[in-house]
Amino acid sequence: MAEKEIVFSVQESPEGGYEARALGHSIYTEADTLDELKTMLQDAVRCHFDEASRPPVIRLHILKDEVIPA
Repeated sequence: MAEKEIVFSVQESPEGGYEARALGHSIYTEADTLDELKTMLQDAVRCHFDEASRPPVIRLHILKDEVIPA
């Protein structure tokens, strides 16, 4: 039975752009922009799962570090 969703942890890459890792699956991808990353994630999920077991929803958990003066 297919999972209802797959969750990716997304963060800014130190080299620029974004990187995403699936929680509970061995899927990783990276891209220069968030829009490009979304397309890459859709492609990665399609490649990782067959149609019958593919989750219908991809959830992005975007982590962002921000430093402000005290």
